[in-house]
Amino acid sequence: MVTLTSGAILHYVYDPLCGWCYGAAPLIKAARNLVTVKAYAGGMMAGARKQKVTPQLREFVASHDKEIAQRSGQPFGTAYFDGLLRDNSAVFDSEPPIAAFLAAEQLSGRGLDMVSRLQKAHYEEGQKIADRSVLIEMAASIGLDAVEFDRQLKTIEGAGVASHIRETREFMAKYRLGGFPSAVLETEKGMEVVNLTAFLGNVDSFSEWLRDVVHVRSGGDLEAAPFCGIDGCVP
Repeated sequence: MVTLTSGAILHYVYDPLCGWCYGAAPLIKAARNLVTVKAYAGGMMAGARKQKVTPQLREFVASHDKEIAQRSGQPFGTAYFDGLLRDNSAVFDSEPPIAAFLAAEQLSGRGLDMVSRLQKAHYEEGQKIADRSVLIEMAASIGLDAVEFDRQLKTIEGAGVASHIRETREFMAKYRLGGFPSAVLETEKGMEVVNLTAFLGNVDSFSEWLRDVVHVRSGGDLEAAPFCGIDGCVP
């Protein structure tokens, strides 16, 4: 692995229920091998925007997921398409998985590991990541102490999550970020907005671009690509 400028930070804005963020997960994994990645959760389906799974939601989400799979190569499981998306008792709520991300980050700096595990649980395994028992199980699966995680989760839920989402939205407004996933690369020369979804399915090109930008500040405009808006996904 090439050692890059230690001060470079990729500020990554995501939502745990954003399909395009799942599509960008391999890019974030690659970035973590090259620069520091700091994540911000946006609350796309939090509060009044959370939704019960309905046939209408299933049809809307599934159409986007098929495009995400094609563009990114990310797997979507049968348990997700034929299980979770047909379970009318399921609720899509960003707040609980955001709380889990924050709890894992505060416990051991493993917030992004938690995000990755929850994305897999949701999109591949069809699990209900708004359920507390699932969050605790996922924390244990990445090696966190379940009791400590549960305790930390309780301190963050509610006001802690709301504060984090508010800070994320302020960050997005400052850099005019229109949705999820979004990213801003910070180097000693300043801040640069990164079009993550333009690299979907091409981790090698993204890694090469990131190396170049960190070292020589090259880059340029990239073709616009799909993403999830602040309040939902768009084609």
